[in-house]
Amino acid sequence: MQTAIIGGGAAGFFAAIALKEKCPSAHVVIYERAKKCLAKVEISGGGRCNCTNSFAEVGDLKSVYPRGHKLMKRLFNVFNHEDAYAWFERHGVALTTQDDQCVFPVSQDSHSITLCLQNEAKRLGVVVKTLYELTSLNPPSESNPCYTLEFRDRPTATADAVILTAGGQPRADGLLQQLANLGIAIQPPHPSLFTFTIAHKPLTELMGLVVEGASVALAGTKFRAQGPLLITHWGLSGPAILKLSSHAALHLADADYRSDLLINWTGNGTPEAVLADLQTLAGTYPQRQVTSVRLQGLQSRLWDYLIARSGIAPERRWAEVGKKGMNKLVNTLTADAYAIAGRYPHREEFVTAGGVALAAVHPNTLECKTLPNLYFAGELLDIDAVTGGFNLQAAWTTGYVVGQTLAEKIENFK
Repeated sequence: MQTAIIGGGAAGFFAAIALKEKCPSAHVVIYERAKKCLAKVEISGGGRCNCTNSFAEVGDLKSVYPRGHKLMKRLFNVFNHEDAYAWFERHGVALTTQDDQCVFPVSQDSHSITLCLQNEAKRLGVVVKTLYELTSLNPPSESNPCYTLEFRDRPTATADAVILTAGGQPRADGLLQQLANLGIAIQPPHPSLFTFTIAHKPLTELMGLVVEGASVALAGTKFRAQGPLLITHWGLSGPAILKLSSHAALHLADADYRSDLLINWTGNGTPEAVLADLQTLAGTYPQRQVTSVRLQGLQSRLWDYLIARSGIAPERRWAEVGKKGMNKLVNTLTADAYAIAGRYPHREEFVTAGGVALAAVHPNTLECKTLPNLYFAGELLDIDAVTGGFNLQAAWTTGYVVGQTLAEKIENFK
């Protein structure tokens, strides 16, 4: 039984390896459109490859998988983060868990992961063909029992089974359109991990400043996130913004990436608690200038900016701030509003929300409900996650499930 895997990324390689490990006699070919396989894995985590997460701080999978959390919970019964950790260590890649629960190779080099996958695939006899761009997928018919794969300027191929792992599709044409034409339900694709453009020069002049534990939210919605916030020359970035953009991806797409952003610079501080802290400062240092004494945890550059943004003169003393000034400062600290002027792609990762609708696949096998022996894995499915190793874990999990499922089918067919 010949199996064609479209896409030489994380999910594609893991599916191929899982299939060949369980069924060594299977003939497996990976077709990759680019010149190089596993390119996205290579640049992930700043070239260090954040390959999974300990999940120690994840109480609900929905918090890290905005789309696909129910399916991931089911598939984790087959292959989860602990299994992925053990798999890589068993195959010679020592891993380490950071304080933020992100898992990296001890080498701090993504090549430890990519070489492991490539070497294992080669050892098992997986055939890898690069510069093969799929242009047409034709399902079996009465005259042809196999799938027919047509490639740009390459020979046509056939396969008994096809695993599609062609990564996130940022546009609804191409492969997704082909699948839609075959009657497979598609969720419209949209970027998921991106940063915000904020056209406010006084803020962007603070570029490079990181605020640990800030809270961000989209005004008038339930979308919110917390974590390090990075001020950049174009606006705002950092884990807090990336997490917010992931959860609000569809909402922001519908709004043409225009929305009002609220920042709580204190993290979880309520207006009442922050007011009490400010009153304590004023009572303790009534004759000190407001810029000389600041709330704990806020850098001096940020504090000076927030004082000015609140309309308080920097030379004013705490005793002179008054009730109106205090209330204005509280509002700036806990609900500082900015207009999002657009999205700015995250430089390391491009993740897509949308893809093959999860209702179109069998949840235990990821096989297409309408076309037998057609499987989906990785980001082509409508599964995406926040940063922290969760997207790669989805690739390992879905790839493994598909590989094992198909191997069992082949073994039973013999």
